[in-house]
Amino acid sequence: MPVRSGWLSPDGQSREDTRLVSLGALTPTSPVGTRSGILPGSYTGLYRLAAFTLTGITNTMTATVSPGRAVIQAPDAQGVVSSRGAYPIALTESVTIAFDAGDAQYGRIDLVVLRVYDDAYDGSGRTEAVVEIIKGTPAATPAAPIAPDLTLPLYEVAVQANASAGTNAIAWSTALTGRRTATVGVGGILPVSTDSSIGSYPGQYRDSDGQLQRWSGTAWTNYPVLPTWQDWTPAWTTSSGSALPAFGNATVSGRYVKFGTTVHMTFSIAFGTTTTYGTGATTSDNWRFSLPVTAASVQPHIGYAELGVSNSVRATARLYCGTTGTFELLVISGQPNATAVTNSGAVDALTPWTWAGGNVIKGGATYEAAS
Repeated sequence: MPVRSGWLSPDGQSREDTRLVSLGALTPTSPVGTRSGILPGSYTGLYRLAAFTLTGITNTMTATVSPGRAVIQAPDAQGVVSSRGAYPIALTESVTIAFDAGDAQYGRIDLVVLRVYDDAYDGSGRTEAVVEIIKGTPAATPAAPIAPDLTLPLYEVAVQANASAGTNAIAWSTALTGRRTATVGVGGILPVSTDSSIGSYPGQYRDSDGQLQRWSGTAWTNYPVLPTWQDWTPAWTTSSGSALPAFGNATVSGRYVKFGTTVHMTFSIAFGTTTTYGTGATTSDNWRFSLPVTAASVQPHIGYAELGVSNSVRATARLYCGTTGTFELLVISGQPNATAVTNSGAVDALTPWTWAGGNVIKGGATYEAAS
């Protein structure tokens, strides 16, 4: 079988020395341990893993396994360092494997693995790497066999009851469940799909079916960490500090999201029956609303809002960031019915009209945050 392992002669540098030191640049799982797995890559660049692909032969109980390279790490438990190291393996040409016929009553699940035999440790009388089938146990609800030490699972293969060459051969289109996992160099982005292994160190990255993830030390988290929209209720004051209004039973909602130092926000205010607009208010008591995040500087234009009494009685306002913590509204339009507004300029209790329950303000803005 054309499966080769990168061992040197026992003379001089030992095989253990070679396995322990030559693969230090692969994905670590401990200070001296390496992640078992297949080296990714394909001829066309279309696939994550092309190595050790199993292809069933129609109407037969046989399949081929394609060439590839892999690494199999000897058991290495925390606090117990294995002196055996990691075994580099290369399959240089496709091999054919044959499955036993199906059980007369029940189906079973066989496990196809890449396996290392090392007589110096296992007393097997063999010193080689092979692709082999670990036969499962027939059962009403079959389960895949447990992979022995020094194996790298490649595929689970469902063998139905009474399976045999011919029309009742293994149903290859539905029989295969992939078990291959990858390994890459230190700092490389690990391609994974169903792999649930923990990370090796905080800051390690992997590509999970197209989503870049980072190991935090306790979990894989999507990277970059995308901000989420948050609720926010603006505080309502005046520029003069006098004639302070109060929302009462107004319906007030706000949402914002922060990307770096960029803030996007929206807000909606529907005044209610108990809303008050400021006792003795004048057109000098300009309304101010708090920003969800402190702005980097005073900014004359950060967004727009619609002011409304009805479909025909409404106007547009520009959001003006007069302080780094608040914004005001400046009326910049007339009304759709061509009727002049009562007052123009900064919005207040009397501008652009005398406000009442049921009136609304809805707007949005984008601005630079202080940090």
